[in-house]
Amino acid sequence: MAGSRILAGLSVFLLALSAHASTAILRVEDWSAAPAGTRGIPPGWKSGQKWGSPAYDFVVEQDGAIKVLRLRSKGDSSTIAKEVMVDVKDTQFLQWRWKAVMLPGGGDARKKAADDQALQLYVVFERFPSMVRSRIIGYIWDSTAPEGAILKSQKTGRVTYVVVRSGPKDLGRWLEESRNVYEDYRRIYGEEPKEPIKAVSLAIDSDDTGSSAEGYVGEIFFREK
Repeated sequence: MAGSRILAGLSVFLLALSAHASTAILRVEDWSAAPAGTRGIPPGWKSGQKWGSPAYDFVVEQDGAIKVLRLRSKGDSSTIAKEVMVDVKDTQFLQWRWKAVMLPGGGDARKKAADDQALQLYVVFERFPSMVRSRIIGYIWDSTAPEGAILKSQKTGRVTYVVVRSGPKDLGRWLEESRNVYEDYRRIYGEEPKEPIKAVSLAIDSDDTGSSAEGYVGEIFFREK
């Protein structure tokens, strides 16, 4: 009987291991291609904005056995983008690690005059003409807006925020996040996504509040389940 239980448990473990191994992963970034100390826009990324005066106060840092990107802002807004091609009907989940160190004072995604966040991760569903019709979901760590809120940007009709974290409770801690982008899209737009994700953007923003912000981003990838 004991032997049967052991064999049964081993079978379950092997099935779970096999399922994990077969899960498709589309890696967006792990910062391994950039030497520690690399400053500004990292290799493989490009400027993601055509407004303001972005400082791109970014640096790739070694964090134990891995590398991460540190983002800082002092009264500016800096956005970088990387081209991808993701069909979220098949690869539904976005997973990433981040750590906020300093939140912009008074930042609030609900207010146009205070729309600043220490950490922003965007997925772009490009639709022609892209500057007018593209749909963008922004996963943010806000200073004030309540966690779990889904908010239309007060600055552009193309962006909808999902407040993943809010406030200082978890400052200084690495957190792993996972979002079903397919379900988020359906919840926000009331229909199936017809276009693939063609870009992922990272941003830090403290220009509206005239304050400072700092955060870190680790590995980013999409997965099936």
